[in-house]
Amino acid sequence: MIAESDDALTIRQVAERLIKSHPALDVGLVQKSVQTAYEELRYARVRSYLPVLMERRAKDLLSSDDELPAGDT
Repeated sequence: MIAESDDALTIRQVAERLIKSHPALDVGLVQKSVQTAYEELRYARVRSYLPVLMERRAKDLLSSDDELPAGDT
């Protein structure tokens, strides 16, 4: 079995958290938002903050599409 890279694991974990906290959202849309957030932040120097920054950015992307209810952002 091949080990999952740290970044791939982070992407999966962030997507799973968002899907769990917002079950009404389309899974594909959430995954796309998380992937976009990762692409924007992938060269961050301080990697320990990457998951929280990705989650915040993905939420911003989702709310800009008016997908998240106002109280969930």
